[in-house]
Amino acid sequence: MKILMIVTSHEDFGTSGRKTGLWLEEFAAPYYRFKEAGADITVASPAGGQPPVDPGSLGDDFQSDDTRRFNEDGEAQNLLANTKPLSSIKADGFDAVFYPGGHGPLYDLTDDVHSLALLRSFNADERPIGTVCHGVTALIKATDTNNTPIVAGREITGFTDSEEAAVGATDIVPFSVEQDLVKAGAVFRSADDWADFSIRDGHIVTGQNPGSSDSAARLLLDVLKA
Repeated sequence: MKILMIVTSHEDFGTSGRKTGLWLEEFAAPYYRFKEAGADITVASPAGGQPPVDPGSLGDDFQSDDTRRFNEDGEAQNLLANTKPLSSIKADGFDAVFYPGGHGPLYDLTDDVHSLALLRSFNADERPIGTVCHGVTALIKATDTNNTPIVAGREITGFTDSEEAAVGATDIVPFSVEQDLVKAGAVFRSADDWADFSIRDGHIVTGQNPGSSDSAARLLLDVLKA
């Protein structure tokens, strides 16, 4: 079982002066669920190499068993520090793809041509596609072989407008994940702010927020097993 994880390479949070990037829990929890399931994991990013990690995700309030495990895991840290350039990745040979979030993906994974090509290939074969939180931005412009959005008509979740407002990012983000998914034809679903909420529609799995990282990864594994 080979799983591709695609993370952001972007660190500047608009013109706010704040830094963003990958939200650590959204990488660590899925990484360990996949590893525990025996998966061979490849990590890629638009630029390759060390992706930026959102400083906010390193705060004490956002630590979990999985992030603490990551912080003591040299092998996992080395894997993340040496992501492969997305341009070098071929869909063939991977059984599933998963996109962690953080605000970084809004700026580089929404329109990345290599990511969009990979998603078209995964979707054509109905291989599992998973995202959590802002990672779902990678799906907004992804289309099938008929140029129809792959989210059209599907139940999809992601970071909500109300959660965006709660973190003071409404006026910083380049667009609303929730609203743009709806514009692409998705049936947007969500639970209460910060609730653990992950859903599956066919071969596509999405999680709402950082606290949904574990459940989204487990759901993706369930799709793989099925």
